[in-house]
This record gives sequence, structure tokens and C-alpha cells, in this order.
Amino acid sequence: MRRIDHLSVIVVATVLMAGTACAQRSDSGLSQASTLEGTSWQLVEFQGSDDTTLTPDDRTKYTLTFGAGGQVTARIDCNRGRGTWTSSGPSQLQLGPLALTRAQCPPGSLHDQIVKQWDYIRSYIIKDGHLFLSLMADGGIYEFEPVTTPQA
Repeated sequence: MRRIDHLSVIVVATVLMAGTACAQRSDSGLSQASTLEGTSWQLVEFQGSDDTTLTPDDRTKYTLTFGAGGQVTARIDCNRGRGTWTSSGPSQLQLGPLALTRAQCPPGSLHDQIVKQWDYIRSYIIKDGHLFLSLMADGGIYEFEPVTTPQA
């Protein structure tokens, strides 16, 4: 019986230490998430898990702006929209539903793909000045660069 009690103490201590480590990482994630707030990005390319690379015909037609209070605005080719974003930890990103205009975009547009995959974006990283948004289950990565000119 003593062996089980001792083992239980070790398990509980391990769980508590892991929880503390997660809380510390979560705190640092909040400051990392604040690096998204107030930034604007334009799409460079999409790299699929099957090595397919898709590039927009015009990067300025595909933009994201992460606003204060968890608001995000998007231009996805011929449509514009608003939604929400949250980050619950380091590199984690959850995009809320996107209220989007419904114009029919021209053939070759990345609009339909991005809208379908919007809910599956789960993480991000900023590396070498570019924002990388990753889809869950290694579905692919969107690469964005900072917007250099004000959007109309």
C-alpha cells in the first residue's frame, strides 16, 4: 500500500509541475500573440502537404489585419470580411467565423480554398519577418509578408 501512495505522490507532483510549465508557456504566448495585434500581412504563397505551391496573381488581393480586441479583417481576392482571432498559447491561433461578402471571384482565384481552410488554421510563427499560418494535421502552410502600402 505504501508503494502505491508514494507512486501517487510522484504522479501528482509531475502533473502539477507540468501544469506550472504550461501556465508559464501560456503567459509567454500572450506576449507573443500581442505581436500579431496591429499587424497587416499579404499572401506570398500556399505550400500544401503534397508539395503543391499556389501563389496569388496579386498579393495585395489577399490580406489579413490583426486588430485590437481580437478582431481580424481580411481581403480574400474579390471579397472582404471580418472575424475574430485568439491565441491561447505560444504559436497557437484560432480564427473565428468570417463574415464575408459574396462576390464571385474570377477563375484561378485562391478565394474558395482559403475560405474552406479558414477554420483549420491552428498555429502561426513569425520568422524572418514573414508570418506562417499552419493548417491542422499538416494540411499546409500559408506564408504572408508584411503589407508595405496602406490598404484602401
